[in-house]
Amino acid sequence: MQSGKINAALKRLNHILPLEASQQSLSAPLRDLHRAILRFYVTQGRTMTREEMAQHVDDIDTAIAILKEKDLVVFNDNNEPTGAYPFTMEQREHRVTVKGNNVHCMCALDALSVSPMFNLPTEISSCCHVTTSPIAIRQQDSSVNKEAKGIYFGIYWGAASEGSTCAESLCTEMLFLKNKTVAENWLSELPEHREIFNLEDAIEFGARFFIPLLSN
Repeated sequence: MQSGKINAALKRLNHILPLEASQQSLSAPLRDLHRAILRFYVTQGRTMTREEMAQHVDDIDTAIAILKEKDLVVFNDNNEPTGAYPFTMEQREHRVTVKGNNVHCMCALDALSVSPMFNLPTEISSCCHVTTSPIAIRQQDSSVNKEAKGIYFGIYWGAASEGSTCAESLCTEMLFLKNKTVAENWLSELPEHREIFNLEDAIEFGARFFIPLLSN
């Protein structure tokens, strides 16, 4: 495990998308609501509705404005929630089965983070960004099935944009690569802006980024 590389990537991602710091800045009721939204994806297989969110706070309009401004929850034009990192209601390519529910995740790192985040077994279905080959991962915390161990995770840091949410920018360029050769070739195209991780390091990266949202 490359701890120095993971530490640097974690610092960089927290600078772009400071989820933990943003959550800690919330009032206790709002922080509890955010955690309830995350757990709802796992227990119900979908996001809370605006009406369901309103049962947790006194002023739902203010709550939505704060969660949106801090990019903790993604909303549509009608202020209905459509995602909360790592989950999304969009039909993205990264699908996760957890507790019998099928959910979508915003990116490959998000998909790898669900199991350690909730301490539950998951099955990930996705595809290689370069070859479109199917990606299938059975995961329990930091452990994955033998057949998945050669898979790599890639991130194109240059995709981050100040003009849009992370869900619409960087998340679209956090992806699976089917093996080391494909990953290294992908990296070599833009080495100054891209980074690759083996699956063990990617899981550690994702777990350290997301677990604090439920534990602090």
